[in-house]
Amino acid sequence: MKVFVAALDEGSLAGASRKTGRSPAAVSRAIAFLEDHVGVPLLHRTTRSIKLSEAGERYATACRKLLMDLEEADRSAAGERSVPRGTLTITATVFAGVQILRPIVDAFMDEYPTVNVRLHMLERAVNLIDEGMDLALRITHLADSTLVAHRIGEVRRVIVASPRYLATHPRIAEPADLGKHQIIAMAHMGLESWSFPPLEGSSVPRSVSLTPRLVINNVRGAIASAVEGHGVTRLLSYHVASEIKQGLLRVVLADAEPTPLPVHIVSPYGRLSVPKVRAFVDFALPRLRSRFACLAKEAETPPEAPIPPRRGRMSAE
Repeated sequence: MKVFVAALDEGSLAGASRKTGRSPAAVSRAIAFLEDHVGVPLLHRTTRSIKLSEAGERYATACRKLLMDLEEADRSAAGERSVPRGTLTITATVFAGVQILRPIVDAFMDEYPTVNVRLHMLERAVNLIDEGMDLALRITHLADSTLVAHRIGEVRRVIVASPRYLATHPRIAEPADLGKHQIIAMAHMGLESWSFPPLEGSSVPRSVSLTPRLVINNVRGAIASAVEGHGVTRLLSYHVASEIKQGLLRVVLADAEPTPLPVHIVSPYGRLSVPKVRAFVDFALPRLRSRFACLAKEAETPPEAPIPPRRGRMSAE
């Protein structure tokens, strides 16, 4: 089962061979043994990759759960003084993983040389139990579940544009004004419309229909396009905290922002009793809280500064 899961994690039988220290032939025999044991193919193999069969998907979920239980049994047998060791698996979105979590992971590995880390940066929801993850950094309202959550902070959904763009385009005083502007859109922030809280005295959220000039699936790309003056975009406040602090971007419609999104570190129920997981949570929580507090301060809307005078059509500098 460990070989099977290693093959899935590495994406190939050769990768499983390197990870487990077994020969390629031994890895193939282990997978063949499992398939013979359950009586159905678990993997579809090509010369370059492997893909789970339908039965393999169900079996992989069961294997991960069993292996986690075995690890917990080993930990219990070793006693509470067991030193954190083994491989810790963490997931986050790409931007948060690179900019926020990665430096903390590096510092943690310096502090705990017996722990290795697999940091999965994915732009999708991850089922921690089914995919064998120990921890996740989540920036969203959490649904009721069996996950254990530690709150870190919160982030705002902000609409930003460069000062030069704002100087050469109609004023944005209310959400409806966005219809007059060039929009840089991202799928997770809304492609066809952006929603806003209801007006005072109403319970109906406001929605503004959009026809984006640019649709992009990368946060850094959206930031760069906005900084260069190509339009208005909506992102999370921590994405653009540095640009706001430097005056490269300015927040508009701050009084119409939705409720901030909470930030948590979450783990499957029971995983905090595993020394490597507990050690990382204790290490990372104060650092993450401090980091998100600093980012929130940087992303605060600064006092209105003079906007450069209009000079006709905006240059593409």
